[in-house]
Amino acid sequence: MDAAELGFSNPDGTYPSWVALAQAVWNTQVPRWETTTCGGGLRWQIFPFNAGYQYKNTVATGGLFQLSARLARYTGNQTYADWAEKTFDWLYNSPIMAQSLTKVWDGTSMVNNCSDATQTYWTYNVGTVIMGSAYMYNYTNNQTWFDRVNGLMAATDVFFVKTAGPNSPPAIPGPGGDIMCEVACETPTPQTCNYDQPSFKAYLSRWLAVTAQLVPQLSAQIMLRLQASAAAAAVQCSGQNKNMCGRRWYQNVWDGEFGVGEQMSAMSVFQNNLIGSAAAPLTLNKGGTSQSDPSAGAGSGSSSGETNDPAATNLITTGDKAGAGVLTFFSLMLVIGGTSWMVI
Repeated sequence: MDAAELGFSNPDGTYPSWVALAQAVWNTQVPRWETTTCGGGLRWQIFPFNAGYQYKNTVATGGLFQLSARLARYTGNQTYADWAEKTFDWLYNSPIMAQSLTKVWDGTSMVNNCSDATQTYWTYNVGTVIMGSAYMYNYTNNQTWFDRVNGLMAATDVFFVKTAGPNSPPAIPGPGGDIMCEVACETPTPQTCNYDQPSFKAYLSRWLAVTAQLVPQLSAQIMLRLQASAAAAAVQCSGQNKNMCGRRWYQNVWDGEFGVGEQMSAMSVFQNNLIGSAAAPLTLNKGGTSQSDPSAGAGSGSSSGETNDPAATNLITTGDKAGAGVLTFFSLMLVIGGTSWMVI
């Protein structure tokens, strides 16, 4: 969607368009809308053997919401707008939002029919819902969607804190500030952030910046926080001879943390302070050249009856069977050999 909205050069005709790739993803998500429990929503995991399969969470359902909203605005197709309404309504009426715009919890368990929420705040959860709502407001110019975006801004307040100074060990930062913080895992001592969570602030920075673009009434409020966060992050980018960015932006000395997520978050908040000089996302009616294909990824095939999935048209040959047999034989030998070695 970014490539389509930013006007990237289109792939040649042998490949799907940028927006068609996004539509293909949408066409795989919608069939996973699960109504047998909880009245809707997307599971966190696709396969039953994955932990989290019985969990319906914000970022999965919110991802479908945001994609639906962006496709609606780009293509003008009402089906996408209808799904944006449907997914937002489910989030809003579920325990995740509990019919309030001031909080967006992480998810809800199917084991108890989604009767309560996992009351943990993550930046990317509220971020994806805010930006999806911003797209819908920009597309519809409907006051209801503006009220939703405006109300959801209050749900971000928990992630913006005051500077805590050069704390060692770091103290819990005070609320009511303008510096972004992943409160769920940054503020405990010791920190509990895993490998993924330090990157979450990157997404909130981006999605707030685009919201400022699409809903200019909120631009001043958003940019104040992005500017303060960028300035604080810059101070944290003093590790290892000023080559590494730390995690706790509210602390004004490097906290010793570094990794891909930390660098992503810092770079995102720096870059998104430039959103004011960037063009608004394109649409098919306003400068967009990436062509829509609503059936992309749905296996509808071409007019000749051929499927778009090359793997589905390749017959299993004798050579394929022989190769599979050889691989199976060596796999069994490895298992038997490893087991024998452990026994000996």
